[in-house]
Amino acid sequence: MGSNPTLSAFMRNKNLIVGIVIIFISIAVVYYFLQSEKPASQRSSPQFNPSDFSATITNKYFALPVGRKFVYEAEKDDGIERVEIEIPGETKEIMGIKTLVYVDKVYQDGELVEYTRDYLAQDKEDNVWYFGEDVDNYEDGKLKNHAGAWIAGIDGAEPGIWLKANAKPGDSYRQEYYPDRAEDMADVVSVAETVVTKKATYQNCLQTLDYSPLEPGAKEHKYYCPEVAGLVLEVDLTSGERLELIEIVN
Repeated sequence: MGSNPTLSAFMRNKNLIVGIVIIFISIAVVYYFLQSEKPASQRSSPQFNPSDFSATITNKYFALPVGRKFVYEAEKDDGIERVEIEIPGETKEIMGIKTLVYVDKVYQDGELVEYTRDYLAQDKEDNVWYFGEDVDNYEDGKLKNHAGAWIAGIDGAEPGIWLKANAKPGDSYRQEYYPDRAEDMADVVSVAETVVTKKATYQNCLQTLDYSPLEPGAKEHKYYCPEVAGLVLEVDLTSGERLELIEIVN
């Protein structure tokens, strides 16, 4: 019997399509491995459109109007830790995006040990993104170093999500990424927690598990509550120490 010209043409086209698909897959695989073997500073970073972000933070779990101040305290083995968060209204442009300056001051028994300026921005879906931090670490009243500082877009550092807007239990996300120096992660544990502190009882709070692959033994639970639109409690899962919100202004 003679061959069917229509069938033969179909098979040739099918083989051609399969070959093209295999070529594209091979290119993708090779590109992936080439990227993964590059130094972090040379890898492709996610693209961010400045028009998708705002320095106005209104996330229901974490709102930051200008002038707001949060004060926290924790009883530690070496004394009282006091953390003061302030929103002075300053901004800083990073990767073409206007970010809000979030000032974080840590005191140990009344002595300043850390002064940090975090840079945050909110996207169109109300997720709060973290674009880096400038850090001053102090010892005995004197500036010691800037360990922990990083800025997105510099030396391989990339933005991360500080807090999701529509968090669901099981969500996991990267909060910051500066290779081998800042790689904090967070998992969403619950969105219906009741939290009791010395100051008050809060309902329907978001609970996260925060950790870092760079510090395998360090984990903590954080609780963000809509009632104050902010963080109300941190619990160190190793020591059991609790950093509690004791005052909120504005």
